Amino acid sequence: MRSKHDNLRFLDDLAKVASGAAQSFGDMRGHVKTMVNGFLSEMDLVTREEFERVEAVAQKARERQVELEKRLAALEKTLKAGKKKK
Repeated sequence: MRSKHDNLRFLDDLAKVASGAAQSFGDMRGHVKTMVNGFLSEMDLVTREEFERVEAVAQKARERQVELEKRLAALEKTLKAGKKKK
C-alpha cells in the first residue's frame, strides 16, 4: 500500500506531466495558427467587407441593367409603332 508521501509525490508528478502536456498543446496551437495564417495570406482572399462592397456594386449594376432593358424594349416598341404608321 502506498504511503501518504508516495501519493503526494505521484500527484505532484501527474501535475507536472499535465502541465507539460498543456504547454505542449499551447505551443502546438500557436504553431498551427501561424501555419494557417500563412496559408490564408498566400491565398489572396478578400475580406467580408470587401466582398459585401463588390456585391452591392454588382446589385446596383444588375438593377440598372434591368432598367435599361425596359427602356430599350419601350423604345423598340415605339419605333415599330412608328414604322407601321408609315
